[in-house]
Amino acid sequence: MRIGPYTLDNNVILAPMAGVTDVPFRNLCMRMGAGLAVSEMLSSNPRVWDSEKSRERMLHHQDIGIRAVQIAGSDPELMALAAQHNVEHGAQIVDINMGCPAKKVNKKLAGSALLQDPALVADILHAVVAAVDVPVTLKIRTGWARTHRNGVDIAKIAEQAGIQSLAVHGRTREDMYKGHAEYDTIAAIKQAVSIPVVANGDIHSPQAARYVLDYTGADAVMIGRAAQGRPWLFREIAHYLATGEELAPPNLTEVADTMHEHLRQLHSFYGDQKGLRIARKHIGWYVQAIHDPLEFRQYFNSLESAAEQEEALSHYFVNLQERKERYYV
Repeated sequence: MRIGPYTLDNNVILAPMAGVTDVPFRNLCMRMGAGLAVSEMLSSNPRVWDSEKSRERMLHHQDIGIRAVQIAGSDPELMALAAQHNVEHGAQIVDINMGCPAKKVNKKLAGSALLQDPALVADILHAVVAAVDVPVTLKIRTGWARTHRNGVDIAKIAEQAGIQSLAVHGRTREDMYKGHAEYDTIAAIKQAVSIPVVANGDIHSPQAARYVLDYTGADAVMIGRAAQGRPWLFREIAHYLATGEELAPPNLTEVADTMHEHLRQLHSFYGDQKGLRIARKHIGWYVQAIHDPLEFRQYFNSLESAAEQEEALSHYFVNLQERKERYYV
């Protein structure tokens, strides 16, 4: 799959997720086989660009592979300015968020709230595409509500505006993350436009990825929540799509090494205090994927230093080995 001048190594993409797809997690997923990793969304409001959170999210030069940065907002001029600002800081692809269903984003008429206003969608897309010389991509949902799935119309607007790839989450804003993703709208979008279409939503296994690609005709799949605690899912899906064969899940040693490396990267990137807080959710996702009891997560979340987290994780895997538990994902 190509996005502008860039050819992806494969068609399995890490979805942008606020509070999740930071530099350490993006790079880990790239090393684990993702073809592209998209950053957490950055506000188009220049007044917040100097905040600690925004500065951390703008460290594009640390990314492995193609640097794709997502921006969010509802003012065409500010969105264009945000695109230029991020390109100046190293972004090679600018992605526009029109899919986030969060209330705090939608109340500002950003994210998926924009799907209610196709004219404003067109204004934003034209402004951003005109503002930068790098490819601009777009992420949407199938519509604002189940009774108003206008994803096909938005996709046509995007193509006309010069958007070079379109990712579609198979839910409306009304659905949030509940129920099951539907793929009929994604299939209709793929038939309606000639730009690459990326299918997103409920893709949690290599078999699910194959099914969604076959059903929709999409050019790629985008993995979000299913990758939390399972970054090796990218190589498993990519291998299955390329060969039709299943890769064996990682053994306990590789899982331990991955978790330790991720923990060290979080501590290094954020510093000990903030790093240990952010590590709690990531380690919790890993342990949940291992189907291990809740007790370790509760204990880990009580620790107050990076050194204690490292030591606790080491003891955790020693105990797993001693109990001779088999690892499942």
